[in-house]
Amino acid sequence: MKRIHIALLMALFTMVAMAQSPSAILDKCVAAINAGGGVTASYSITSSQGDSKGTIAMQGNKFRLSSPDVKCWYDGKTQWSWSPMTGEVNITTPSPSDLQMTNPLAAVQHFKANFNMKNAKAKTANTPVIRLTPKKKKDAVKTIWLYFDGSTSLLRTARFEMSDNSVYVIKITDYKHKSLPASTFQYDPKQVPAGTQVVDLR
Repeated sequence: MKRIHIALLMALFTMVAMAQSPSAILDKCVAAINAGGGVTASYSITSSQGDSKGTIAMQGNKFRLSSPDVKCWYDGKTQWSWSPMTGEVNITTPSPSDLQMTNPLAAVQHFKANFNMKNAKAKTANTPVIRLTPKKKKDAVKTIWLYFDGSTSLLRTARFEMSDNSVYVIKITDYKHKSLPASTFQYDPKQVPAGTQVVDLR
């Protein structure tokens, strides 16, 4: 659940809506995120497994994810991950394949290589929609629907339909562009329960 949680969230932040091809949309979003030095936002996830809310911060190839379900920091080289299920912080050096699921820049290439992307028709005006389907039939994801704000080009809602028929609906709010200090993306022991064990898996 933790890995899916992170993967879905990071995948969402690789996209912004423009009047062009889906592939170009992915590249434009990365440029938009980096234009202000960095970006923060709030999110909510609704699924059959329960609801979750949290915040995300991104700058370049670095990110921080924070919610009651998971906390994760990545400074461009080292990743620290905590969840209440394990009760510990795991330190890893993610491989390129790992980063496809957690790093927004790597996720762009992942979508281009592994998904068929098409512009879809929206039910409401001024809401661009993109539909993604995996090229591999055995992929865990069956279909992804992305809904954008036509005025700001920012992603507002995403619907992930999984192969096991479960559904995740993610809403993004409160986008703010700002330059973030390096410490934002480094493990902060104050954000996890006191006495939490740190396990170095590198």
